[in-house]
Amino acid sequence: MKVFKQYLFLLVIHFSIVSCAQTDKPITHDPVVAKQGDTYYLFCTGPGITTFTSKDLKTWTQGDPVFADSPTWALDVAPGFNGHIWAPDITLHNGTYYLYYSISAFGKNTSAIGLVTNKTLNPKDENFKWEDQGIVIQSVPNRDMWNAIDPNLIFDEQGTPWLSFGSFWSGLKMVKLEDDLKTIARPEEWYPIASRERSPNLPDADAGDAALEGPFIFKKGDYYYQFLSWDYCCRGEESTYKLVVGRSKTVTGPYVDKDGKKLTEGGGSLVIEGNKNWYGVGHNSVFTFDGKDYTFMHGYDASDKGLPKLIVKEVTWVNGWPTVKSMD
Repeated sequence: MKVFKQYLFLLVIHFSIVSCAQTDKPITHDPVVAKQGDTYYLFCTGPGITTFTSKDLKTWTQGDPVFADSPTWALDVAPGFNGHIWAPDITLHNGTYYLYYSISAFGKNTSAIGLVTNKTLNPKDENFKWEDQGIVIQSVPNRDMWNAIDPNLIFDEQGTPWLSFGSFWSGLKMVKLEDDLKTIARPEEWYPIASRERSPNLPDADAGDAALEGPFIFKKGDYYYQFLSWDYCCRGEESTYKLVVGRSKTVTGPYVDKDGKKLTEGGGSLVIEGNKNWYGVGHNSVFTFDGKDYTFMHGYDASDKGLPKLIVKEVTWVNGWPTVKSMD
């Protein structure tokens, strides 16, 4: 019944997104943003990957989805896939935009991270065309104790690409990529980057109760900061999402919180959580625009049936740690 209720809630999100045209609080899940010229382009969970644009990070206009039709391989990975694509990640590299995305069945690790590329984000540009590059990494129930969703690309100081990802199971992972950004590097290099205690004796195919997901790694000064979300999303007024962080001087970790506790041992310093106005907030991204750092996340709006809305906050740094204003 709980999974069914969560599925119904996602359907509400689906139809609400489709009906939204222009707003200062678009209904959004798992937002990431890129800026091209004077326009911000937002990508988020939704049918075909939902998109919005803005000139000021305040008023947003819905655009066409990235995928008019689902990736050809999606049903092979997740039987019953309905076109709802999760948790994109956007990066501009050497003149090409790389948009990672997640295909999955809810609550299962029948999942894969795919990649689609484009030379421009402007639909009016003659070179505008999303080209799917297929599967980057895939997880299989009873084979893998990790879940191939929630991707995030980061380059280390040597320019080496790394993909972090994960949700529940044994925690969050990082894998080294080839320079094509779509192939796992050889020899393979994998690292655990965050985990929480999982109840013993659960079947491997069970997501479990070690509730963490959505890694996003942001380089600032001498440190890589790993942001991640704890507890539960997608439950409307019962959502308990919150955002925590740890840092490391090397991209692969170990990441530690303010108390020196490793994120792989359950550590994490609170950045922001919900309150009476927002049932939960999380699954963030962090970008620098025009000399300022911003975090983009979603929160479950207590004034609107617990629907997930976009939240944009400026990030300031105090004693080497990110801080944001509490929820309004």
